[in-house]
Amino acid sequence: MEERQIRNPNFEIRNKFESSKFEPLRLWNLKFGVSLVLGVWCLVFLSGCSVGPNYKRPNLGLPENFRNAPIPVSTNSIADLPWWEIFQDEDLRALIRIAFTNNNDLRQAIARVEQSRGLLEQARSGFFPQINYEGSAGRGKNASVAGPVFNGGQTANTFLAAANASWEIDLWGRIRRLTESARAQLLASESARRAVMTTVLADVATGYFQLLALDAQLKIAREATNSFGESLRIFTQRLEAGVASNLEAARAEAAEASEAATVPDLERQIVLQENALAILIGRNPGPIPRRLNLLDEHTPPEVPAGLPSSLLQRRPDVAQNEELLRSANAQVGVAVADFFPQLSLTGFFGQVNPELAAFTSGGSLAWSAAAGLTGPIFHGGQLRGAYHQALGQREEARWRYQAVVLTALQEVSNALISREKYEQVAVQQERAVKANQVAVQVSKERYVAGRAGYFELLEAQQQLFPAENALVQAQLNQLLSFVQLYRSLGGGWQQPGK
Repeated sequence: MEERQIRNPNFEIRNKFESSKFEPLRLWNLKFGVSLVLGVWCLVFLSGCSVGPNYKRPNLGLPENFRNAPIPVSTNSIADLPWWEIFQDEDLRALIRIAFTNNNDLRQAIARVEQSRGLLEQARSGFFPQINYEGSAGRGKNASVAGPVFNGGQTANTFLAAANASWEIDLWGRIRRLTESARAQLLASESARRAVMTTVLADVATGYFQLLALDAQLKIAREATNSFGESLRIFTQRLEAGVASNLEAARAEAAEASEAATVPDLERQIVLQENALAILIGRNPGPIPRRLNLLDEHTPPEVPAGLPSSLLQRRPDVAQNEELLRSANAQVGVAVADFFPQLSLTGFFGQVNPELAAFTSGGSLAWSAAAGLTGPIFHGGQLRGAYHQALGQREEARWRYQAVVLTALQEVSNALISREKYEQVAVQQERAVKANQVAVQVSKERYVAGRAGYFELLEAQQQLFPAENALVQAQLNQLLSFVQLYRSLGGGWQQPGK
C-alpha cells in the first residue's frame, strides 16, 4: 500500500494566520531590542567622556643633582633606608616606636585620613542608584498621603508603603571628577600623615640627642667643678704654708663657684628636655631612659642623597601638595560639567490602599518610572564664577606645589652643607680639646714644681672646659644635621614590616 502524506488545509490556514498575527509584535520586539542596545551603548559611550582638563604634572625644572651633594651623582639615597636601620640606639628606637603609636599630632593625622576616606565613599556613591523606602498611615478629609486633594469631602484612611530610586547618569563625567578629586584628597591626607611621621621622628631624634648633649655638658661641668676645687685645695695649702698669696686662693674659689653654678642650671634643662620628650611620645612628664652618651652615637660614613627627582615620590609633603593639585584640577572638570544638562532616572514601586486589610491586593499596586533632563539656562554668572574660582584654586595649588618642591631642594642642600661643615668643625674642635688637656696637665705640674704661677694653671683650665663644651655642641650639630638631612630627603615614615 503506497503511503501518502495527508495535508490539512485548516491547520495550514491557522498557522499562516497566527504567523501574520504575531509578525508585527516580533518586529516591534526586534526594533525595541535594537533600540535598547543602542541606547545603552550611547549612555555608556557618553558616560565614558569626562569634561575638563586631565591632570598633567607641571614642568618643575629640577636640577640633575642637589647643591653640595657628593660627586659622582648617586641614584641611591639614605632616605631609602628605614629609620630602625639608621638609628642604632635601642633607647631611641623604643622612643620612636612609642611616638608613632601615641603621638597626638599623628593620631589627628590618622583621623583626617579616615575623614578623607569617608568623603571618597560619599563621592563614589554617585555612581550607583539611590534607593529609599517610605511608609505612612493617615486619616483625613479631602486629603491623601501626599497632601490636600479634593475627594468630595470624604473622610478616608490612607496607607502607603513604597520604595523609590533615583540615578544620575554621569554623561559628562561630573561624578567621576568628584570621585577623582576625593581620591586625590585621600592620598593627600595619607601623605600628610606620613609627613607628620617624619616630623615626629625628627623631633624625637633631635630631642633625644639634645638630651644626650645636656648629659655630656653636665658631666663636663661637674668635672670642671672638681678640677677647680682641686686647684683651690692646692692654693689653700700653699697659702697656709705661706708660699702663696690670698689672691690665688680667691681666684681659684671664684672659678670653682662659677663653674658649680652651671650644674643646677644644666640639671634644670635636662628635666625640661625630658618632659618635652615625654609629651612628644604621648606620655606624662617623666624621666627618659638612656644608656649611651653623645660620643657613642655614630652617623653612617657615606650619606648618598640620591636624585632630586626622587623627592617627588619619596618626600611626603611634596606628594601631598601634588595630590592637592590633582584634586583642584579635577574640581575644574566638575565646574565645567555643571554647564551641561544632567540626566537622571527615577522610579517608584509600592502599595497604596485606604483599607489596611486589602493592602496587599493587586489593586493597591502603584509604580512609576521617569527620566528627567535638567540643565542651566540663566544663573546670573554663578556657574561662570564657580568655574573661575576653580581655575584660581588650581593655580594656587600649582604654585604652592612648586614652592614646596623648591623648599625641599633648599632643605636638602642646607642639610648637606651643614653636615659637611659641622664634621670639619668637630674634627678641629677635638684637636683643641686634646691640646688644652695637655696644657692643663703640664701647667699643673709646673705650678706644683714652682716653675709657673697660678695664672698659667687657671688660664689653661678656663680654656679647656669651654673647648669641651664647644666639642659637644659641634658633635650635636653634626647629629642634628644628619637627622635634618634624613627628614628633608623624605625618609623616616616607613613602618617595620612594610
